Amino acid sequence: MRSRWIILIVILAGAAVTAFAAGMAAFCAVAGRDSSVFGSRVGVITVKGPIISADDAVRDIAAMKRDDGVKAVVLRIETPGGSVGASQEILEAVRLLAEVKPVVASMGSIAASGGYYLACGATKILANPGTITGSIGVRMEHVAIGDLLRWAKVDVETLKSGRYKDIGSIDRPLGPEEKEILQGVLDELREQFKGTVAAARNLPMEKVDALADGRMFTGTRAVELGLVDGTGGFAEAIKLAAELGGIKGEPELSYPKKRGGWIKRMMEAAGGAAGSLAASADDHWRPAMKM
Repeated sequence: MRSRWIILIVILAGAAVTAFAAGMAAFCAVAGRDSSVFGSRVGVITVKGPIISADDAVRDIAAMKRDDGVKAVVLRIETPGGSVGASQEILEAVRLLAEVKPVVASMGSIAASGGYYLACGATKILANPGTITGSIGVRMEHVAIGDLLRWAKVDVETLKSGRYKDIGSIDRPLGPEEKEILQGVLDELREQFKGTVAAARNLPMEKVDALADGRMFTGTRAVELGLVDGTGGFAEAIKLAAELGGIKGEPELSYPKKRGGWIKRMMEAAGGAAGSLAASADDHWRPAMKM
């Protein structure tokens, strides 16, 4: 009778050890995918599509900065640019992250204007040979539809507290003084862009000035000009980030946590777009500065 109890205890103990081992194996498998689990990993943050808001990117960057298990970060850039202010906010967040851990900017098919601007905050920049990048400069568009509104018998009345408060209104063309004012703002923003590039890439301002006329470059040409450190795709960027972060062997990747389901994300995106639309309408559809 006693021997039967001993055998039963041994069997139960073996089952417990097996279950514990299986649980640890599953835990380790999840660790490679979950940014909340400890371990030496390479974080991946993606900036994709037109840059309209900095909120999500800045939040993801801050999370990677706090995660001690993330030893280096790859900033995957796939954008033609966008809002000046949002681009500057993301750039500053990337700079602060690069002060704590290595950041490798990985350019996809396009990383132009504001997309290149973000890359300037990284420790290293890689681009594919055929990546479209550069386009250093700032632009804006103004559409005047006053004749169309009059044809449709739509009257537009504007009450304002200052002479230039309605600058850029769509119901009339820009006057000479208004063009001069807006051009001055564009020139100032261009100087800010140039200064960022010159400092980040350690290039003389004269060289940057010659390149900052809005032209685009391939990744190969950008390397030759000193705007990019080397050519390589996402895999090469991960490898470089791992080396800079002191990670041995094949690194595990860590992605930002998704905020809610796809329906919630769609609603947030729609809400953000509606908010931008309302703000634009409230400001007389004033043209926006873009980079």
